[in-house]
Amino acid sequence: MNRQNRFIGCLIGAAVGDSLLLPAEGLSRGRIARRFPGALRQRLVCGHGMVSDDTEHAFLTTQALLAAGDDAARFGRALASRLRWWLLSLPGGCGKATARGLLRSWVGFSPSRSGVSSAGNGPAMRSAIIGLCWADDQQRRREFVTVSTTITHRDERALAAALAVAEAAAWIVSGESTDLLWERWRACSGETSWIDLVTALETHYRAGDSVDAYAATALGCSHYVSGYAYHSVPVALFAWLRHRGDPPACLTAILRCGGDTDTIGAIAGALLGADGGEVCFDPRWTTDLAEWPMSLRKLRTAARALNTAEGKPVHWCWLAQPLRNLVFLIVILGHGFRRILP
Repeated sequence: MNRQNRFIGCLIGAAVGDSLLLPAEGLSRGRIARRFPGALRQRLVCGHGMVSDDTEHAFLTTQALLAAGDDAARFGRALASRLRWWLLSLPGGCGKATARGLLRSWVGFSPSRSGVSSAGNGPAMRSAIIGLCWADDQQRRREFVTVSTTITHRDERALAAALAVAEAAAWIVSGESTDLLWERWRACSGETSWIDLVTALETHYRAGDSVDAYAATALGCSHYVSGYAYHSVPVALFAWLRHRGDPPACLTAILRCGGDTDTIGAIAGALLGADGGEVCFDPRWTTDLAEWPMSLRKLRTAARALNTAEGKPVHWCWLAQPLRNLVFLIVILGHGFRRILP
C-alpha cells in the first residue's frame, strides 16, 4: 500500500472508530451488552454518527505537521496554536488535563511547559499520524511525539503510551515481524510498570486471549476501561493486533469492554486504517457519518497534502466549529438524558 493511502486510512479510521463507539462512551460492559446488540452501525443521532475530540486532534496534528515540515519546535508551536483555538470553540469532549494544559498555553506557557501532570490518553490520540509521517526516522518520530505530548501532558506514562501508538504505526510500514513490535514497545519507556505492561500484553496475545479477557485479567478493567493511558492505550493496541485486518471484530471487541470506547476506538481505528487503508472499513460507516466543517473530505485532503513534499495546511471553515459543537452538545445531552431512563 502506498504512503498516501496509509495517511488517508489513518485519519478516516480514527473518525470511524471514534464515531461508531462514541454513543457507548462511559457505559459499563453490562449496559453496553443490553443497549447495543447486533452489528456495528452509526447510531449517535437518527442513524448517523459524529466525531469527538479524538478525530479533531488527529486532524489538527496533521495540519501542524503540514505547517512544520521537519522542524519539531515549529510543529509544537503550530499544534499548540491550533489546539488553543480549538479549545475556544467549546468542544464537547475535551478532557480536563487537555483543557488545563491549553489554558496554560493561552496564558503564555511554551509548548514544552504548558502540559499538566496527568497520565491521560489525550496525546495517544494524536500519535498514529505522527508515527506514519516519520515511519522511517525513529529520532524524529520520538521527538515529534514528545513535543505533541508535552503541550497538554507532562506525565511519563502519557508519553510512553503515545510513543507506543506511534511505534505501532511505524511498525506497520516497516513490515517487521511481531517479535520486533514488542521490542519497539518496550523501548518506549524504561519504567518498570511500562515494561511489565508490555510483557503482559505479549503474554496474553500469545496465549490467544480475547480483548475483554485481557482487559479484565491483565489490567483489572472488568467493568469498563478508563481513560488512564496505561488502561485505554494497551486495550487499543491489543485489540488492533488481535483483530488485525478485521475492523468489525476489533471495534466490536473494544465496544464490549466499555468505558472510554470512543478514544480506544479512534486509536485502534487509526491503526487499522494505516494497515488496510480506507477500503478496509464498511462504506456505510463513512456514508452515515455526518460531519462539517471538519468533514471526511477535509480529512482526506489533509492526508493527501501530507503525502506531498510541499504540502500546506488545508483550508476549512473553522469559524463554523462553535456552531457545530453546539449541535454536538445538544446531541450528547440527549444521550445523557436517555441514559437516566430505564
